[in-house]
Amino acid sequence: MANFPELAGKAVVVTGAARGIGEAIARRFAEEKSKVLLADLDRASVEKIAEDLGGEEAGFISSSCDVTDIQQVENMFGFAEREFGGVDVLVNNAGVAVVEPLMEADENSWEFQMSVNAKGVFLCTQVAARSMQKRGVGGRIIVNASGAGRTSPGKVPLGVYCASKHAAVGLTRAFADELAPSGILVNCICAGIVDTEMWELIDQRMTGDSGESAGKARDDAVATVPLGRIQIPADVANAVILLASNEASYITGQALSADGGLLKV
Repeated sequence: MANFPELAGKAVVVTGAARGIGEAIARRFAEEKSKVLLADLDRASVEKIAEDLGGEEAGFISSSCDVTDIQQVENMFGFAEREFGGVDVLVNNAGVAVVEPLMEADENSWEFQMSVNAKGVFLCTQVAARSMQKRGVGGRIIVNASGAGRTSPGKVPLGVYCASKHAAVGLTRAFADELAPSGILVNCICAGIVDTEMWELIDQRMTGDSGESAGKARDDAVATVPLGRIQIPADVANAVILLASNEASYITGQALSADGGLLKV
């Protein structure tokens, strides 16, 4: 059921929409009657989700896009402009993680994570903002930055990922300053321990190294969350919807912690 009628008919681009948090975000915008372009390298999956939501006739389209490739990014937004007449909301959700300690990471790991998690945000935000400026009606850009963008990963072996997400938060704040005169609000979501494939990989690595039983690392992490449960993708999607709504019309340049009280920074 729609809660924010102002989002009905809005044109939304969601990157990394093939599964997990990205899929949840796309489906949440669908509940608000928005039009959505679902983008991902996994073209088959986003095509299936778009069709499940009603397909092109209902305002749901898909695109294969490597967010680190400027030509593909420009093509994606050109497609959105042709189909929707413009873009009102961009959700920079595409992200990757390599579960490894910093002391084991190599240059390829660094380039891979920084390219998708930071360069991808830079390119998509830049191209989306130009499209929004051309229309002259403002817009919203929301980055899925992770709690790793606000603190160190502690015992969790995600050092390079952490660096890339700190970059995403920095880009959010800098873009917010530059785009404010155009009425484009830029914010990011810093989620916590989300029940996705990434935490399965983290648990496998940590329990494998320690010899503990599968699930122990994740359970221990969840035990530190004040709300007492693991976060689900829909929790992140709800925060994104809030930032896209009129309720957030005076919020920009912020890193919103949506983590069950996990971080106090």
